[in-house]
Amino acid sequence: MLLYDALGGGLGHLVRARAFLHTLGLEEEATLFTSSRFAGDPRVTGGLPVVRVPSSLDGDRAGLRALLEETLAETRATRLVVDAFPAGLLGELAEWAPPPGLVLWHVARLLRWERYTSDASPRLPRFDVTFVVEELHAEHRRALEAASRGLRPLDLVDPPAPPPEPIEGRHVLVVHSGPDEETLDLVACARELATADGHGARVVLASPARPGSLPVDVEWRDVFPATGLFPAADRIVAAAGFNAVRQTEPFRAKRFLVPYPRRFDDPFARAARGRCPARGRCQA
Repeated sequence: MLLYDALGGGLGHLVRARAFLHTLGLEEEATLFTSSRFAGDPRVTGGLPVVRVPSSLDGDRAGLRALLEETLAETRATRLVVDAFPAGLLGELAEWAPPPGLVLWHVARLLRWERYTSDASPRLPRFDVTFVVEELHAEHRRALEAASRGLRPLDLVDPPAPPPEPIEGRHVLVVHSGPDEETLDLVACARELATADGHGARVVLASPARPGSLPVDVEWRDVFPATGLFPAADRIVAAAGFNAVRQTEPFRAKRFLVPYPRRFDDPFARAARGRCPARGRCQA
């Protein structure tokens, strides 16, 4: 059995977890350990067993480690996969000694390493393998090389999903899972792009929740995953999260990425690598 530690309140950790498990053919033996607000959506979890981390453990490093150890014992997991945060979200895995026989893997994506090690911990457990799913900052990579028996690059492949209902006519597609203020900012950017293109394209938002103050001329679709809508869109507007950049890469000629500040993630560096404009510059 395998336990995938996908802590974080948003959608990204679960999307990456599903892609990782599908890529390596590990879905049938996996359980998700998560605090995501999307953990109850079977479209997101793919029907995998889920252990939900309660909000009462927010900020509780010792409590979070205790729950993880309890879950490992209950699931009889022989592998633990730690997503994104090598010392844990709160530093709960700092210098952690896994139970005997447990294989410890890490899935590494871009982090603001100095901020992460300051707020969580620079002391990492010992990983059997670290799977690197995007280019890391140099100091981050060096730390993982020292803490891992080996680093392995991995290109993620999302699991198959039913095709979404197609969107008719020319449109600019906005894809974001929130918060609302970011979603509305992306919608405003998409409207500006649609006007500048001069093709009469309307704006369509694909998001799990409809923002309360969404303009009346913007169509909302509750679609997950939204990747099936990408080919038909005139443009794709999204935040520069890991999954958004990865999934829109085949459509980079028509994508527009707007990075927003994150505590540990570094979407501004990711956006710069994709040669997309900085936040607030709605231009082609």
